[in-house]
Amino acid sequence: MVWLPPSYSSQPQKRYPVAYYLHGAQGDENNWLNQGRLAATLDSLVAAGSPEMIVVMPDGDDSFYTTWNFLGDWPGCRRNRPPNVEPADAYCVPWPHYDEYIARDLVEFIDNRYRTVAERRRRGIAGLSMGGYGAIALALSYPDVFSAAASFSGLLSPARGTGAVGAPAGRFDFDSVRKSYAPWLWSLIQPAFGKDSASWAARDPATLAARLHSRRPSMMPALFVHCGTEDFLLIQNRAFRDAMRTIGGLLVYEEHVGGHSWDYWRHTAGHTTAWLAARLAVP
Repeated sequence: MVWLPPSYSSQPQKRYPVAYYLHGAQGDENNWLNQGRLAATLDSLVAAGSPEMIVVMPDGDDSFYTTWNFLGDWPGCRRNRPPNVEPADAYCVPWPHYDEYIARDLVEFIDNRYRTVAERRRRGIAGLSMGGYGAIALALSYPDVFSAAASFSGLLSPARGTGAVGAPAGRFDFDSVRKSYAPWLWSLIQPAFGKDSASWAARDPATLAARLHSRRPSMMPALFVHCGTEDFLLIQNRAFRDAMRTIGGLLVYEEHVGGHSWDYWRHTAGHTTAWLAARLAVP
C-alpha cells in the first residue's frame, strides 16, 4: 500500500521523501490504514503544516523483517496454510530474505515508480511491535538506505523475553528465552532468530547499533523509540534505551500510558509521524 501526499498530483515536478511503515506479527499491509487510520493522521499533519512525504506500507508476513537463520518448512507451510488467511503463494517462501526485500528490492521499486528523493537523508522507516523491531534493525543494518527510524512498542531486545521479569540479562540461555515468550509469538521468532546465541546476537538491535557506531559513527540513523507503560514489551524497550545510552547513539525515548494495542498506536501515530517527517525534511 502506498499513500501519496495531497500535492502529489497537483505538483508534477515535486519530489518527496519516503517513509516505510511496517506492520506487526499476524498483520498485513492494510493494518496501518485500516486499524491504524494512518491516512487520516497524515492528512491532518499535512493540513497543520507538517512536511509532506510518501508513505509505503509493505506486507512483511510474519518474517521479523530479517533473513531467517535457517530454511523454514516451505512445503509444510504451503500444505498447512488455512484457507481463510493470506494465500500460501503470498505467505510461504522457500528462504525468507525480508531485510533485503524491504531495504533493497522495495526501495528500488518505489524510487523507480514514484517521484521520490532517492537519497538516504530523505528516507526513513517506522513500525509497530514486530515492525518496530524491523524498523530499528533495518535502519542499523542498512544505514546507507535509511537515515531515521521510529519504533512503536517494538521487540527491541529479543533475548530479554517478555513480561514483568523476562529472561535473565547477561549470558544467553535459549530455554529461558523460550519460556519467557507466549507460544504463538515464539513460533514466529525462533525460525527467524535461530537456536544459538550467535544467531540472536547477529539480529539484536543493540548489537547492531554498537557495531555501526564503532565502525561508521557518522552513519548512525536518528532513532525514536516509545512504548506503553502497560506493554509486555516494556522491559525490552527499556533495555534497548539503556544500551543506546552506553553506546552513545542518537535516540529519543518516550513512555506513554497504554498497552500493546491499536488504541496506543493510533494515539501516538501523529506525534511519531511528525517526528519522522521533520527528520526527513532537514536539509
